[in-house]
Amino acid sequence: MNLEEYKGVYVFAQQVDNQISGIAYELLGKAKELAADLDEGRNEVVAVLIGSDVKGLADSLAEYGADKVIVVDDPELKEYRTEPYAHALSSVINEFKPEIMLVGATAIGRDLGPTVSARVATGLTADCTVLDIGDFPLQPLPNQEQKHKQLLMTRPAFGGNTIATIACPDNRPQMATVRPGVMQKIEPIKGAKANVVEFNPGFTPNDRYVTIKEVVKAVSNTVDIMDAKILVSGGRGVGSPENFKILEDLAEVLGGTVSCSRAVVDSGWKPKDLQVGQTGKTVRPNVYFAIGISGAIQHVAGMEESDLIIAINKDEDAPIFDVADYGIVGDLNKIVPQLTADIKAAIANK
Repeated sequence: MNLEEYKGVYVFAQQVDNQISGIAYELLGKAKELAADLDEGRNEVVAVLIGSDVKGLADSLAEYGADKVIVVDDPELKEYRTEPYAHALSSVINEFKPEIMLVGATAIGRDLGPTVSARVATGLTADCTVLDIGDFPLQPLPNQEQKHKQLLMTRPAFGGNTIATIACPDNRPQMATVRPGVMQKIEPIKGAKANVVEFNPGFTPNDRYVTIKEVVKAVSNTVDIMDAKILVSGGRGVGSPENFKILEDLAEVLGGTVSCSRAVVDSGWKPKDLQVGQTGKTVRPNVYFAIGISGAIQHVAGMEESDLIIAINKDEDAPIFDVADYGIVGDLNKIVPQLTADIKAAIANK
């Protein structure tokens, strides 16, 4: 493999029902950062858009940082299926030779990423939380060449008890899946027009092409906590599922949303869709209330980028206070209802 042939930072621009998923814009933002640390001529940011009748979505990818958009458009790509999508993306990689390939760690990306990496004979680091360009090994080692400008992919390991930084110095592309909500979108460049390259490797259905008989879409009344501006999050310290009512009252008066820690989900008190943390969702609200949450590293990793963190816990030594902007030590059963009442009164007196 001639590594010099591989250039550019590529992003799989996931779309569902002809709508670009938010993770695509987040990955383009990170791709721009990574590209800035690569050599001139090797730092183009490219979005790979796969689907049926999707060319009209290309300009939105340009607005969020794509220098070029490769469009693979075919009726066989109307709904996501592993075989045709894997054929499309692996064909793009073999044809255009990206140095870096980023995929969102969504339900689609977690299926597509490993399949494609196997087909193009490279490694894949899954569920990354940090991506950087740097030297590998991180520190020089005797009798081992230290390679420069490598993609350093950082992810939790061993259940979140340690952090591993992984590189792929001898194969290309360097591939990673990245959890939604971890990376930041850039401010959109209004009016940007995409430099579109159309590419179709040809699709011949075979015995690996599944047939979709019916698509049933679930209707959920649950607000996506990743979109919430105010989150009132509860942990095991709330005491019971019934006691979440006081958190719901606080969230209602603030116009916020209730979320929770893994312990709450494991206890069956709340659905996993509301879980914040390494094994849940990564959130960045304007205000995050951590109520009855001890602050284990696995939880903190999912909310530490919140603009304002307010912790309420009876244990003054709880680790959550190390990341909180404001902390209240005391009984949440007294503090939360009083806080709710005071906010209601303040709103009424406006």
